Amino acid sequence: MTAAHGPDPTDGQPAAAADGQTSATAADGQTSAAAGGKSSAAAAGGRVAAERAVLRLARPYLGRLVGAGLLAAATEFAGLALMATATWLLMSAAGQPPLDRLTVAIVAVRALAIGRGVLRYTERLAGHDAVLRMITDVRARVFATLAARRNAVHRSGDVLSRLVSDVEAVQDLLLRVLVPGSAAALVGVLAVAGAGLISPPAAGALAVGLLVAGVALPALATVVTRRSAAEVAPLRGALATDAIDLTHGAADLAAFGATDGALRAAGQRARRLARLERRLAATGFAVDAAGVLTAGSTAAAVVLAALAADVPGVLVGVLAVGALAAVEVTLALVGAARQWTQLRPGLARVAALLDPGTPGRPTTDGSTDLAGPHELRFDEVTVRYRAGAAPALDGVSLDLPAGRRIAVVGPSGAGKSTLAAVLTGTVRPAAGRVTLDGQDLSAYAEEALPRAVGGLLAEAYVFHATVRENLLLGRAGADEEELSAATAAAGLLEWVRAQPAGWDTLVGEEGGQLSGGQRQRLALARALLAAPPVLVLDEPTEGLDPSAADAVLASALAATPVGHSVLLISHRLSGLAGLDEIVVLDGGRVIQRGRHTELVATDGWYRDQWLLQAAAERGYLALAP
Repeated sequence: MTAAHGPDPTDGQPAAAADGQTSATAADGQTSAAAGGKSSAAAAGGRVAAERAVLRLARPYLGRLVGAGLLAAATEFAGLALMATATWLLMSAAGQPPLDRLTVAIVAVRALAIGRGVLRYTERLAGHDAVLRMITDVRARVFATLAARRNAVHRSGDVLSRLVSDVEAVQDLLLRVLVPGSAAALVGVLAVAGAGLISPPAAGALAVGLLVAGVALPALATVVTRRSAAEVAPLRGALATDAIDLTHGAADLAAFGATDGALRAAGQRARRLARLERRLAATGFAVDAAGVLTAGSTAAAVVLAALAADVPGVLVGVLAVGALAAVEVTLALVGAARQWTQLRPGLARVAALLDPGTPGRPTTDGSTDLAGPHELRFDEVTVRYRAGAAPALDGVSLDLPAGRRIAVVGPSGAGKSTLAAVLTGTVRPAAGRVTLDGQDLSAYAEEALPRAVGGLLAEAYVFHATVRENLLLGRAGADEEELSAATAAAGLLEWVRAQPAGWDTLVGEEGGQLSGGQRQRLALARALLAAPPVLVLDEPTEGLDPSAADAVLASALAATPVGHSVLLISHRLSGLAGLDEIVVLDGGRVIQRGRHTELVATDGWYRDQWLLQAAAERGYLALAP
């Protein structure tokens, strides 16, 4: 719930209070989220944009999905043929005909019974194989988009809901809507054609029944479940957020006296979700009951039509049982329609994250090469976190051309982390401009900007995975030599080699199996491996002792490729002598700037803090600043 460290609390953003009271005020935020979810779902429903965006990813697996659909249709048709053949066999056997007249039917029943099981297994195997391959791509794209969209505020519980529940909606769209729906429609057509060979009037009655079961009832199911279903996905995301807040944020909630309010808000959402799901279950039961009545009525109508056409008694029985089986198969469209209605809000949330980018913005394959050297400039940038509050940044100007290395220092709350947030696109300035190669930073696609500007930020996350997997998030194609170079620069290589599992050592949830210093070095190694042209290092040596901090900082700067610029944010002033410029912030303003030797020789904040830190690290002072 609360970040390990973020923008300084006195930057104008009451970070602790805001975080501590997040759950207490979550009801309003989640209500807005629910409303936004409903509106986005409605808009997507009008354009069928969500389904189109999702199904676009299924193109590489189209052959597998078509095969799964045909296998599903063959399975249902085998079941229908089995019921009809078995009925004919039983009714014919009642007349005690010669055994040779029944031999073919007996063999056919056995073959259809065995074939139906084999076809069902093959259909599930083919369908799940295609869908799971596709889901892997979807989940990777959703994760990448969430990681890159730095201007959007996604709570961790909502992110979990998007990565799990909403992505599973894509799986259900294919396996529980499209495949069974198409199979049911195809089998319905074949059933009417088969009945027409025996009795056209009976086939007409069957066609009417199938239209009711396959068109009218699905439409009814969609209408009665649409409103409730549109609220379910946002509420599930809100409940996931509540669970995260009430567990990981329990201490903060207790500190701010917000526990009771958070519990009440979570309870209200849980009860609302329970009511919606009960309503969906009740409407589903009513539609299912209507389906049973439709099946019985259709069978009765088919029998009456067959008798009126003087169809032989055995075939009348075949038509009756076949009608029941055909309507039962077609009723799968009711389930598909109901499932589709419930999936649409989740599909809309996924589709919003699968948008490949904003038209007109520069991308890596457009006119702007984000992988090359860049010149970044702050021009009188002002940031306010809320109206009327003191600015977190006040008219800050800064030039960071390619290859230049700048440190930003200052007391807590000076605006250092806010400056990094503006640089990476997380925070938009209220006044002034931030430009990358002369182009306003906001003009770049959110998904593409991290290729140019990134690094070790204040909220660097360590995943419950291996050391190798955490590092490869920086650069997926890195080999072991590159991994070794990055971890060596971060001072972590010796520890990795000392572990029995080496690169495959699990680091635990949020890096819980590592010390604070090891977790910071792992995040630093990942940033160095990514090697963006503009490397931002926000407190890269936090948690390390002074001697180790100096060594790690020196090796990290040495490992930065030539031509890449560096913006270093640090409380420690040791190790900054080799940088091109040091900018001192205080109260959001630049109060000093220059090289280390110049600032140490000039009266001011930098000289005072340099002397204090040097004395403290030598043991002359008991307290460090």
